[in-house]
Amino acid sequence: MTRRPLVVGLAMATSLTLAAFPVSAGLDTTTFPGGSFPLGAAAAPTKTQKSVAPGIELYNVLAGKSTDGYTVTILMPNGRDHGTREAADAAAAAVEAAGETPSVQPVVKPQVADAPGKEYFAVRVGLWSLKDKDDAAKTIKTLKDAGIRSKLDYLGDDGAQTTGPWDLRVLTVDSRTFRGSFAASLGTSVAKRETTSAMAKGALAAVNGGFFNIHTLPALRGEPVGVSVVAGRLLSEAVPGRSALVLKGRTARVTELKTAVSVTAQDGTRTDVKGVNRNAGTDEFVLYTEEWGAKTPANDGADAVIDANGKIVSLRTSGAAVPAGHRVVHGSGVAAEWLWEHAWEGWTLQVTTTVTDLRTGKPLQLTPGLHVVGGGVGLVRNGRIRVTAKRDGHDSVNMVLRRHPRTLAGVTRNGSLILATIDGRKPGISVGANMIEAAQVMRWLGAVQAINLDGGGSTAMVVGQKVVNQPSDGRERAVGDAVLVMPS
Repeated sequence: MTRRPLVVGLAMATSLTLAAFPVSAGLDTTTFPGGSFPLGAAAAPTKTQKSVAPGIELYNVLAGKSTDGYTVTILMPNGRDHGTREAADAAAAAVEAAGETPSVQPVVKPQVADAPGKEYFAVRVGLWSLKDKDDAAKTIKTLKDAGIRSKLDYLGDDGAQTTGPWDLRVLTVDSRTFRGSFAASLGTSVAKRETTSAMAKGALAAVNGGFFNIHTLPALRGEPVGVSVVAGRLLSEAVPGRSALVLKGRTARVTELKTAVSVTAQDGTRTDVKGVNRNAGTDEFVLYTEEWGAKTPANDGADAVIDANGKIVSLRTSGAAVPAGHRVVHGSGVAAEWLWEHAWEGWTLQVTTTVTDLRTGKPLQLTPGLHVVGGGVGLVRNGRIRVTAKRDGHDSVNMVLRRHPRTLAGVTRNGSLILATIDGRKPGISVGANMIEAAQVMRWLGAVQAINLDGGGSTAMVVGQKVVNQPSDGRERAVGDAVLVMPS
């Protein structure tokens, strides 16, 4: 086995600074930008173009070249691949005692708009070329025999300087000539996950939407993590202040939202509802709509079944489906006691729903043409790169620094929509992007507002009923929701 000292380290991540990115760049409408690709070496990318429909263009963009190889990363006692200097030094000593040569390297999570940078440390052994992956894997076995846990790492995933390559799909929707509309879809139900292509039937194009809840019950994991509005109906509450893509007719914009839901009984008693279409916590009210597609929680709670006019048609023990054309106000614990006291059959239970745009301070009009998809991280605001990873719940080394497949959405100065996917986790083919690189790409494409949607194995773009990118799982993953470009 040939081994060389590790010369590609994570310390170069400190070169990812926001100040280097221009305020004004890229396209103002939907003309594809000329000049150099913003990542890697300063070189023009290659691209092919396909007209999808009037006002809609699809670009396949290739940039960079493969020079990264493999290394072996030691796992810390907490199972992570990075930790404190003390933990890294202890891990390096164990590796050295096993007869291997360790390298302790800084891992710098870059500063973002709402959180400072932070330094960690990793321990690595060896450096191999792309074609010598099998040789690198032998070191993992040697370390395992010595009681040391490790993993094989492709250096292109690190977030440090790389030459690529990058493989992108970019869909531009010109606000001047597009005559269709935008929409969101949760598929056949909120609780169930479906592929983007399944949700895109009848659409001209689509990308996967926001993050979905993988930490709830398996049958409920289609539930969006954050706000979802479909055809004017709030189907998932917002995490207050997180980024979202607001779609209405053929207009699109990025903003931050909060939601509020309350119920008022016929006797005038009012209470707040904490969730919409998700599993209920202890002593909590949750509103379920017919789109939920699952039973209410069987937690000895109470369900007030209301019709379209707010009339309570049934007060029942929880654990049953939501009848078509109805909604259910569910309560557990003390919330159930409130329902038994104030939600009598034949009475009314008025539900009030508000979705507020935090940039304007005004409520959105929940009309049938309104759709909202929750984003993962804000990337570009008012023409400047502004990564809001902490506010949006993703301020970690893995999410900010590491490269992954990305699905991105942005709006240009004239209101045109840009949807982009960056393939990743494909050594030698496409390295993906970290959060700052994703923001840089969207700014290069001309977005003055942009957000990161769900990525990783969820990243998918569908055009003409076909998946046009290369999902990193090797096949299309079932996801929670999707952004649709409709013909009318």
